Amino acid sequence: MDKTTWLASTIEEPVDPLEEIVDPHHHLWDWPTGTYLLPELHQDTGAGHNVTQTVFVECGAGYRDQGPEYLRPVGEIEFVGQQAELSADSDGAEIAGIVGFADLTRGNSVEEVLAAQETAGGGRFRGIRHASAWDQSDEIRESHTKPPAGLLGHDNFRAGFATLGRMGFTFDAWMFHPQVEELVELVAALPETPVVLDHLGGPLGIGPYAGNRDEVRSTLRPALEALAQHEQVMVKVGGIGMSIYGVGLNRLPVAPTSEHVANLWSEDIRHCVDTFGPERCMFESNFPVDKQGCSYTVLFNAFQRIADEAGWSASERAELFSGSARRFYRLDF
Repeated sequence: MDKTTWLASTIEEPVDPLEEIVDPHHHLWDWPTGTYLLPELHQDTGAGHNVTQTVFVECGAGYRDQGPEYLRPVGEIEFVGQQAELSADSDGAEIAGIVGFADLTRGNSVEEVLAAQETAGGGRFRGIRHASAWDQSDEIRESHTKPPAGLLGHDNFRAGFATLGRMGFTFDAWMFHPQVEELVELVAALPETPVVLDHLGGPLGIGPYAGNRDEVRSTLRPALEALAQHEQVMVKVGGIGMSIYGVGLNRLPVAPTSEHVANLWSEDIRHCVDTFGPERCMFESNFPVDKQGCSYTVLFNAFQRIADEAGWSASERAELFSGSARRFYRLDF
C-alpha cells in the first residue's frame, strides 16, 4: 500500500472545524523524490480545520546553485517567498512567516547572510533554524546540517546566535532529547535571543532508545523543566508522526485514528504544556514529514482531543492553537 492510499484508509471529520489554527512549522520542497508546494500544503490545511496562517521552516530546499556557499541558503527564502505571495492571493492559509538557515558558526559575520535573507523575505523572514540534532549512536542519523557534537557550546556558534538576537530574529532549536541540557546552557548564557524548541525536544525511540520511553522521559523532562525557567523560550508541540520517535504509527496496517494518536502522546504533551504554560507552547504539524505517521486532519484532531481531555480553557486553547505562534513569530493578521 502506497503512502497516499495508506493515509486515505482513515478519514475523519474535524473535531472542531471552527477553532483557529496557526501552524508554526511546515516545509516546502520540489525535489526529484517528491513535491510539497502550496497546492499540497493547501490540500492538507484546507481538509477541514480552520488553518489561517502558517510558518515555513527551513529544509534545504531552493538553495542558490552559484555564488558564495554561505549565501546560497538565501535562495530558500526567495523560493518560499514566491509560494508565500501566491498564498496571500489565495483562499487558503497564508504562509505568513519564513524561518531559514544561516550558518551561525560564522559568528558575527553571519549578519551579512541574515540581512540578505531579510531582504529576500519580503517582510516575512523571522529567523533561522541551525539544527544541532546529533547522537553518539551510529544508529541515529544526524541533522541535514551535519552538526558536530556539542555545537551549541562552540564559541563561534554562540557569537552567531548572539548576532541573531541582536538583529531581532528568532532561533528554532532542533535537537535530540539528550541534548536539551545544552540548550539550557545556551539560553542561560545568551538570553536576548528568542528561542523555540522544535518537536517536543526530540524524544528518540529508535536505536539504543527503542522500547525505553520511560528512560527517555526521565532524561528529557528535567531538561524541559530547567529550560522552562527561561522566559524567552517556547516549545513547538508536535513532530509526533516522525518514525524516529519510535511509537510505530508508520508501521500500522491502516493509518491511525486521532484517538490512537492522542492516547500515545497525551501524557507527554500535557507535561510539556503544564511545564511551559499554554502561552509558551504551540501545536505544529511538521508536514509533510509527519505524514509518515498520520494525516493532517487526524493530527490536529488528536491535538484537539488532548486539549478536551486536559480541560484547557478557551483562552488557553487559543494560545496553543494560534496565539503563541502568532506572538513568537510576530505574525500580522
